[in-house]
Amino acid sequence: MNWIDLRSDTVTKPSREMRESMSSAEVGDDVYGEDPTVNLLQDKTADILGKEAALFVPSGVMANQLAIKTHTQPGDEVIVESESHIFNYETAGASFLSNVQLHTINGNHGILNTEQITQSIRSSVYYNPRTSLVCLENTHNKAGGTIYPLEEIKSISELARNKNIALHLDGARLWNASAASGIMPNEYARYFDTVSVCFSKGLGAPVGSALAGTREKIEKARKYRKIFGGGMRQVGILAAGALFALGHNLERLKEDHKKAKLLAEQLQRVFGIHIDQEYVQTNIVVIDIRGRKESSEDILAQLKTKGVLLSEMGATTLRAVTHLDVSVEQINRAADIIKSVLGKK
Repeated sequence: MNWIDLRSDTVTKPSREMRESMSSAEVGDDVYGEDPTVNLLQDKTADILGKEAALFVPSGVMANQLAIKTHTQPGDEVIVESESHIFNYETAGASFLSNVQLHTINGNHGILNTEQITQSIRSSVYYNPRTSLVCLENTHNKAGGTIYPLEEIKSISELARNKNIALHLDGARLWNASAASGIMPNEYARYFDTVSVCFSKGLGAPVGSALAGTREKIEKARKYRKIFGGGMRQVGILAAGALFALGHNLERLKEDHKKAKLLAEQLQRVFGIHIDQEYVQTNIVVIDIRGRKESSEDILAQLKTKGVLLSEMGATTLRAVTHLDVSVEQINRAADIIKSVLGKK
């Protein structure tokens, strides 16, 4: 069956041109720092984000966990939003790898404000853990690809500096936030001590993320990358895919955002579901099915038989993610299929 796969933007396949770029990549031993393609990617990523250095890693999870490890000591506490990727989708990595606990706060569509964070910072009384890090997420995956307001980021950054607390950005989809808002990635990144970005989502590379920050932090992260098992050898083959993505696929992210809007608008009158159109800001459509009798598993199974793949975000929530491997025609067809399955009592 020719699937219309809207489960995630991680399902994209490298294009012929990207594969050619990867096959011809110059390589070396990256653990020795001798892979020229990796070094080029790291330098370019750091430059785009306005940071001193960057480190190529296998996954976004590793990038985030390296950031936590470099900013904290065992027994510290890290403030995160309750629906954040770090808390929900990284397999308790912070506690397992860094021996820290996460302090979760309920945000507004994934967005925390300065007052909430201020109230959550621990006092220095002896029985409290030390609040050493705040992590924000832009765009926010589980909230539906929402964009973090820059003014709020500035305010939180000022608070963190005044309290001597580090600030990390999970920017797996920062490229989408920038494409939608018109704010350059380095403008978002300048307020954070470290930033993680992903190449294998909307940009369409098969593998890879990066962590950017000061040279000191990145050298520390490089050591932990080795400890975590992320030291890779002739990995320029993969880095070349990420370089191609940065060179060719940033601007086209706007097309994915248009496709997400198109899908959301076509589904807004389907019986028993709700889509908050205001928060379809990038390439993710969150579908609330609380008005349906069927379970999310039942709906997903019905759609799969018709050739449409969505993902479950909770007992009453489905998610569709648009990407470069799904055309406008396929979006229209997916909408028709979803309406045929759900558009009846």
